[in-house]
Amino acid sequence: MEKNTVHRLDLGYFVRPASETGGPQPRVEPVLAYVVRREEGLILFDTGVGAADPETEAHYRPRRRSLEGALAAVGVPLAEISLVVNCHLHFDHCGGNPLLAGRPIVVQSVELAAARGGDYTIDALIDFPGAAYEEISGEAEVWPGVWIVPTPGHTDGHQSMVVREADGTVVLAGQAHDFASSFASDHLARQAARDGLAQPLPAYRPWLDRLADFDPRRVLFAHDCSVWEPTGHGG
Repeated sequence: MEKNTVHRLDLGYFVRPASETGGPQPRVEPVLAYVVRREEGLILFDTGVGAADPETEAHYRPRRRSLEGALAAVGVPLAEISLVVNCHLHFDHCGGNPLLAGRPIVVQSVELAAARGGDYTIDALIDFPGAAYEEISGEAEVWPGVWIVPTPGHTDGHQSMVVREADGTVVLAGQAHDFASSFASDHLARQAARDGLAQPLPAYRPWLDRLADFDPRRVLFAHDCSVWEPTGHGG
């Protein structure tokens, strides 16, 4: 891998049942993570689907790809990961964390508290031997040119990661939006409000204003292979 690059990792998929899709059919969703190379080392954003209880397994029917194998496909040994960032702590985003014992895991304090409160995720994926959390409350620049930005909605403690690169800024949005198309709709709703269009207009997530400050060139997602890129409407 070259310096200052973002690589997507395919960590499998799961089947979201119709009861959660808002439609008549279930939906198969990819599980995507990202590895980021910086001068300071390697950051892993999300770690895949963890082992779950039989009820959860039957509900989502996940098919996993090993984290080690996905990293090897982009030339990264697991041992070289320096820092882990989870967008949130549901079992399909933090499943590989126990493989990274001793590595710091950046998480919002409110998210970790919710995960430890029960009936939220798989407990064994949270307080495993060697778990080393770096709790933050709000925005933080964790490495030069790498920011963690709170993007609540899917969970109260959801966060995204912003990475400055030579060819522009990349936002790793996690599950801040389920789909690139949803992000695009919110982005346009924000633009319409800024352009002064008459109400009624759709509401948009208020943290989009902060992400727009970074002038992102690409936005990548946890459960959608599509990539959002600006269309020239301005930010």
